[in-house]
Amino acid sequence: MSKKKMQFEVQENESIEACLERMKKQGYIPVRRTEKPIFQEVVNGNVTSYEPVGRQIVFEGIIAE
Repeated sequence: MSKKKMQFEVQENESIEACLERMKKQGYIPVRRTEKPIFQEVVNGNVTSYEPVGRQIVFEGIIAE
């Protein structure tokens, strides 16, 4: 038996459409999308700052009935 809920992360070299297709092939439909920024620490002398370098997209899916 499969899990009722599962999270699918969009991989580095994968489009959003490809991730949704992967979910569909495994029998899940998306119910929520979350995005988290990815930051990189940059040090200039004594000053430390954080710059955005990307984002992580995660879909939560439930089993299609």
